[in-house]
Amino acid sequence: MDFIEANGVALRCELSGGGDRTLVLVHEMGGSLESWDEVAPRFATSRRVLRYDTRGAGLSQKVRGELTLDTMAGDIAALLDQLGIAGKVALAGIAVGGAIALHFAARYPERTSAVAVGSPATGIAAERRAPALERLAKIETAGMAVAVEDSMLNGYAPELRGDIARFERFRTRWLGNDPSSYATIWRMLAAAEMQDELARLRCPVLVIGGSLDRVRPPALAQGVARAIPGARYAEIRTGHYMAVQTPDLLFDCIDEFLKSVSV
Repeated sequence: MDFIEANGVALRCELSGGGDRTLVLVHEMGGSLESWDEVAPRFATSRRVLRYDTRGAGLSQKVRGELTLDTMAGDIAALLDQLGIAGKVALAGIAVGGAIALHFAARYPERTSAVAVGSPATGIAAERRAPALERLAKIETAGMAVAVEDSMLNGYAPELRGDIARFERFRTRWLGNDPSSYATIWRMLAAAEMQDELARLRCPVLVIGGSLDRVRPPALAQGVARAIPGARYAEIRTGHYMAVQTPDLLFDCIDEFLKSVSV
């Protein structure tokens, strides 16, 4: 693990593996680079793997005020620059991490070889914004604990809790989030409008839906895939926090895709 100051913020990151190809892993909202603990080492046998805590998450610098996807994508570009990684990279992201990965591809097409996203959170339906913002106000006032049960029920389906230690570890880590930073990232998502840029993407894209995801059901993931020219869609038996819940399934899905597009 390392800490790097990039794009005006302190970010915790890890670069593992080796070779000419690089894969950037972007975790979900409420997650951290640990979300990839059981996925990253498998990719690192054949390529360099960069994972990091997004600004506001994990042990990276916390955020207040306005935050945009442009800033989040800029963090990745700055990390790559600081680490001396030139040329194109592949990206894989979950939920909001998927939105960040897709926005990076739109903003930096010359640096992107392919993108794989699971349950990408590319925006919020208008009818959901008011209740969501009300929920965020409660989180900022009372802390993450007021939302943990709903978040786990919808995002970490009981059907996927066979490894109870894995579930409890993720739940406890989720509770450790900074409430104000979590709310800031969520408001960034609420303000996001990505339809136009999705339509402009030209790199290979895989969108993965989770059949047990009750936060962003498969129909929403399919809608994102339809908005991207030539995108592939796959569905696996997983939930919203798929890198944690089903690392084997997720790795196989992304690895097969990257190999199929020679990335």
